[in-house]
Amino acid sequence: MEKLIRLNKFIAQNGTVSRRKADRLIETGKVSVNGKVIHDFGVKVRPSDKVIVNGKELSSSTEKIYIMFNKPKATVSTMSDPEMRESLADYFADLPVRVYPVGRLDWDSEGLIIMTNDGNFANKIMHPRLEIPKTYLVKVEGKPAAEDIKKLLDGVSIPGGKVRAKMISKIQRPTKTNHSWYKIVITEGKNRQIRHMFSNIGLDALKIQRVGIGMLFLGSLEKGDYKFLGPKELKKVFATEPLPEKKTPRHKSFKRYSSSGAKG
Repeated sequence: MEKLIRLNKFIAQNGTVSRRKADRLIETGKVSVNGKVIHDFGVKVRPSDKVIVNGKELSSSTEKIYIMFNKPKATVSTMSDPEMRESLADYFADLPVRVYPVGRLDWDSEGLIIMTNDGNFANKIMHPRLEIPKTYLVKVEGKPAAEDIKKLLDGVSIPGGKVRAKMISKIQRPTKTNHSWYKIVITEGKNRQIRHMFSNIGLDALKIQRVGIGMLFLGSLEKGDYKFLGPKELKKVFATEPLPEKKTPRHKSFKRYSSSGAKG
């Protein structure tokens, strides 16, 4: 006997949308089961039922795929855009299945986005309880003082609530005299969070690149390119602590800050 599953969960597991968005689709009559439009959130379906969302049939037997993508700047983190800007869909049109982004990056930010058709996987990553670390490289205009860095580690208020950096490291990159680069790790995912955090201490974030989610890092993946992820790499996504790194000589110009306020 086939196991019954709530309709919104079936839609979410297919990687189409979140359960909350699935509820809205059901409410607005965009979902049908075996030819009948459904408005009841409590309806349960079987894997063999014909479920159509926005005119496209879903399949419970679709192979789950997971992709690491290096999003270029000036690309919308959605699968379509009413303003006809470049979107993620432009990079994945040739795949045999539809994939969707896990979370988002701002239009003017770049870097790591995970794409999948596995709704359960996506929801797990985005659940705030897991506090999965996200690592960013940020170029800012100006040079923050030590007390400004401590303020970010202690927590600042931005639109959407109070947030804080888990770790900040000053990094050395060729840049103009009045610019500086930082690596920052956060676990929240507020809208334009990095920009708001630096703005809170009086600095403009000129460039933002997400380079890691959990312990999964972009590495040498070029902008606009993607690679499929296997089971070993997927486990890295849910790691909340960095792997031990080989000790390297620390230059005098390198400063590391932790949430405890200690410097090394």
